[in-house]
Amino acid sequence: MGTESSQEPLLLSSKDDQSTFTYINQTSFLLKSTKWVLKFAMWVIFICWASFMFLVPSDSVQHLYKKVVNATSGSLFGTTGSIFLIYSGPLMIIGFLAIIYLWVSGKEEIQEKKKKSASFRLWTFPVIIDGPFGVVTAAELIGIMLFAVYIIWAVTVYTIKNISLLPLMEITDTGRRNLLLLELTGLRFGFIGLICMAFLFLPVARGSVLLRLIDIPFEHATRYHVWLGHLTMMLFTLHGLFYVIAWAIQGRLIEELTAWKKIGIANLPGVISLVAGLFMWVTSLPPVRRLNFELFFYTHQLYVVFVVFLAMHVGDFIFSIAAAGIFLFMLDRFLRFFQSRKTVDIISAKCLPSGTVELIISKPQGLQYNALGWVFIQIRELSWLQWHPFSVSSSPLDGKHHLAVLIKVLGDWTEKLRGRISSAPEEKDESQGLLQPNLSLKASIEGPYGHESPYHLTYENLILVAGGIGISPFLAILSDILHRLRESKPCMPRNILIVWAVKNSDELPLLHSLDMNSLCPYFYNILNLEIQTYVTRESEPPLEEGNMPKYVSSSVFPAPTRGGMSSLVGTGNILWAGSYMVLSTIGLVVLYALLIIFYINPYNVKTWWYKGILFIVCMAASIVIFGGFVIGLWHLWDLKTAKNMDDENRISGLKHDEANAVKNPSQDDFVNIITYGQRPNFKEIFGSMAERWGNVDIGVMVCGPTALQTSIAKECRSKNFGRIGNEPIFHFNSHSFDL
Repeated sequence: MGTESSQEPLLLSSKDDQSTFTYINQTSFLLKSTKWVLKFAMWVIFICWASFMFLVPSDSVQHLYKKVVNATSGSLFGTTGSIFLIYSGPLMIIGFLAIIYLWVSGKEEIQEKKKKSASFRLWTFPVIIDGPFGVVTAAELIGIMLFAVYIIWAVTVYTIKNISLLPLMEITDTGRRNLLLLELTGLRFGFIGLICMAFLFLPVARGSVLLRLIDIPFEHATRYHVWLGHLTMMLFTLHGLFYVIAWAIQGRLIEELTAWKKIGIANLPGVISLVAGLFMWVTSLPPVRRLNFELFFYTHQLYVVFVVFLAMHVGDFIFSIAAAGIFLFMLDRFLRFFQSRKTVDIISAKCLPSGTVELIISKPQGLQYNALGWVFIQIRELSWLQWHPFSVSSSPLDGKHHLAVLIKVLGDWTEKLRGRISSAPEEKDESQGLLQPNLSLKASIEGPYGHESPYHLTYENLILVAGGIGISPFLAILSDILHRLRESKPCMPRNILIVWAVKNSDELPLLHSLDMNSLCPYFYNILNLEIQTYVTRESEPPLEEGNMPKYVSSSVFPAPTRGGMSSLVGTGNILWAGSYMVLSTIGLVVLYALLIIFYINPYNVKTWWYKGILFIVCMAASIVIFGGFVIGLWHLWDLKTAKNMDDENRISGLKHDEANAVKNPSQDDFVNIITYGQRPNFKEIFGSMAERWGNVDIGVMVCGPTALQTSIAKECRSKNFGRIGNEPIFHFNSHSFDL
């Protein structure tokens, strides 16, 4: 084992030496009042909607529900419109209000204010570590418990109702009564599953305005989709299983499975939908997914079959219970389709010695993102079907016309990418494979996605824990903070500890790819930075340490006027994204009304499964026609804006020069401790930080394998539960894309 350090840690500042500022949002009274009213309205609507969904099994709510449906069923939209308004309408209304809220929030300014003492936050307090759900925060646990209570409550109430219905059927034979009870129980499981399905598609609408509203990034929301998927498919499987058992006992299994009624439930479409769902469910289980990810990915495209045949199975008015979530997902999917059609210039590529590839990707100046963002990348020269998520390693302040990603070479796709870069017949740097900007490599990009607000700027004290290539998003954080300090922009962090564990020393140049003095001269007068690196598979420094390779390019890349990323993304301009959602929703109402007036009513269309298909067609057509119109205008506006910005910034460009070369920054600027042959002792590290920083909020961010996330979450929980006196609170934040 070996340890190298240039000086004593700078982070020994006492508890009384901490800066006494935080940042708050400064708004005018009008903006503040508008935000308050909108937030209050959204909370009221959500609580009423969630309460109704929870209590709908009860007799009182069922009675009220039937009265509302009967009172409005005589309208143009009939029963379907009434049920859609009750079950799906509140979500759409919250979405409309969220658009205004996010637009108003974008006009906020920042000012300083004296800080308060440390406080707990439900979203960053890990309470369950080792379990089937992985690391679960207090807020997530509350959500899980609410769903569990709802399932238990609904099953109990419906079971009591089913038993009470049997005497009314006047069936004296015990066997027939039991079979009827099986079918009624299956029916109830199907309805409960449909309620859960109302939430299923919300987390995977990557650019959804609802995710932006609650500031949950897509990579976090994906796990909620996984949880809901397991729950929904379990309920739907029980729904089908109870019917199959009852029909098999009665000797009419094949007859019932192939039944396709015009009026009433069509069984065969339900069978097809359930089989498609089971394929997706089985291949999404962790053992299968880890063994063959492509099988999981391709079978998950069966969601189209699952949804379409579900609509045919239950008809339009029952399907409308879950329509809002599906509609929002369709909106996001259609927008992603347009963004991904554009090929993007990869304006620079490097093969680093640690088995890592860096891509510099062209983007328009108007496309904004936060550090800790994600992008999905497809390179058609490698595969037409594969999309891979990567965290952005550059700060939005690094450059107006580009963003960077670091990619670890781990599988076939990344091996092909490195081979493609290394074999390109371009002039290379003497030391390594730095390709020049005329590299013939195109990509399709979806994103960027991430937090609506830069939450790393909300902590004065940060602990960043990375494993291997997990250092990538923290490079973006560090660059973002240094840029903000230099430009005197709002920036809370003043104490930063980076703990980085790598297997071999050839990965060390990744962290030193930032020339911190160039980004912010004399930053060490403002920012206390300490880096602790652990090289776990080497017992001592290599002989050539200190001569880190430099990847230098003196090329100047002009700011791209075309070939950059498309700005057509749900996380982009809120006015355009909001207009896209609102007009598409209006289009759905208009098209369905026209369909009823000119087709369904004149031709007396009564067939349930057919009306279910027509409803799905109206949803898709409204997005294509009305949403497509907005997308077209959005695209033209994007082109015009990009042209104006290019005229204003004609001489600006992306420079790769000595300032961005990989080198070892001056050891006088910050503490850099490299330890060989051992792993970090997080109990000791967190205890030391607790003593130094005192009663403060410490943002702990981790990016790395599951085992690392678990270790950090355990330490945060341990410190928080055992907190006494003026000790800090550790806020756990995971930045890892884990399916």
